[in-house]
Amino acid sequence: MPDNISKTGSSDNASTTTTAAHSTGSTTKPRPAGPEDIPQSKSHVWIWIVVLLLLGIGGLYYYRNQQAAAAAAKAKAALANRSVPITTATVTSGPIGIYINALGTVTPVYTATITSRVDGQIVSVNYAEGQMVRKGDVLIQIDPRPYQAALTQAEGTLAHDEALLSEARIDLDRYQLAFNRNAIAKQQLDDQTQTVKQYEGSVKNDQGTVASATTNLDYATIKAPIDGRVGLRLVDPGNIVTAGSTTALVVIAQLQPITVIFSIAEDYLPQIQKQLRQGNKMSVDAFDRNQQTKLASGKLLTLDNQIDTSTGTVKLKAIFANTDTALFPNQFVNARLLVDTQPNATLVPTAAIQRNAQGAFVYVVKSNQTAAIQTVTIGTTDGGTAAVQGVNSGDVIAITGFDKLQDGVKVSVQKPAADNSGSTNATSGNKAATSAGSDSSGTQAPGNGGNRP
Repeated sequence: MPDNISKTGSSDNASTTTTAAHSTGSTTKPRPAGPEDIPQSKSHVWIWIVVLLLLGIGGLYYYRNQQAAAAAAKAKAALANRSVPITTATVTSGPIGIYINALGTVTPVYTATITSRVDGQIVSVNYAEGQMVRKGDVLIQIDPRPYQAALTQAEGTLAHDEALLSEARIDLDRYQLAFNRNAIAKQQLDDQTQTVKQYEGSVKNDQGTVASATTNLDYATIKAPIDGRVGLRLVDPGNIVTAGSTTALVVIAQLQPITVIFSIAEDYLPQIQKQLRQGNKMSVDAFDRNQQTKLASGKLLTLDNQIDTSTGTVKLKAIFANTDTALFPNQFVNARLLVDTQPNATLVPTAAIQRNAQGAFVYVVKSNQTAAIQTVTIGTTDGGTAAVQGVNSGDVIAITGFDKLQDGVKVSVQKPAADNSGSTNATSGNKAATSAGSDSSGTQAPGNGGNRP
């Protein structure tokens, strides 16, 4: 009995507890979620996405670098296995000239600006524009008739006075004989003597008038005073000209020979004076504006008597035969003066000289047919040849193929060195010659403006 009662009580309690629990759950409302209850999973997803993107970009960059490195190694290996075609030249030893480059202007030895010395009308122009004329050639004829008439009149007056003088002298001889016989007085003889002197004065005056008329007549015919080239026509037949006018009728410039005036730095003056005192005729070459074509060769004529203090330069004058009229008055040229000759220099074609950040260098072809970079120091440059230090006479150097040449690359020589010394160097080395020449201390005069190449 007691056992049943206790079981029953416990059962009731359990049921009661259960019922209460259900009742409480059904009557309690859920509370709203606060910020601390929001899940953090979304922010973590974005971080992982960014990390994955960065890893992908880095991997792609690394992959591409590896591909580029592999391609470069492959190209280098292919280049090492393939020879580069080049042409070569042999380093020689010999003399080379030391030059001073300067800017110059072509100047005629003589320039004649002809004006009229008499009044009159031009009846003929006897030259063609730009014609080469010789001294004494008739250029312009002014109407000579008034001056011919004046000459005729002066000659008539002279003849008349000469006749009077002759008659007076005859009378004087008679008076002298009569006076010797005491037939006339001394006064009469003296008067006749003075009459003769008067007529002599008149004759001399008439002779001057005739000479003046002859000169005016000669001035009516304008002739070339020098050999040279006439310019454009400035007057025409029918024009009236006057004496003393400053208007030029014709201008003549002498072209053969012709001179070039150029300025050099005063630092070179002692060298030039030494050569002139020794009687040496210093050679001067005239090049065009681009320094590619030599126009003429001549000799140094003289130098100015003072230094221009504003520029520190002195003017020099060179003379050229100009037989082919390559030099023209007032033409701009580059003058190159030979001041000395350097013997036993190591010579290379300027086409072989290359440059990098470290300076000038050449590619020397070794016995195993590979190219090796050799640094050189450039000295004097003469056209397509430069004196250098750093290589030896007899070395074989490349003068073409620089776009593919590298240090240690195999090469194949296309032509013997003897075949390249002429035309190949001239054609391939124009630009290199210009750049290498500007580094020579003996080829550029400071303060001269440089070469207009």
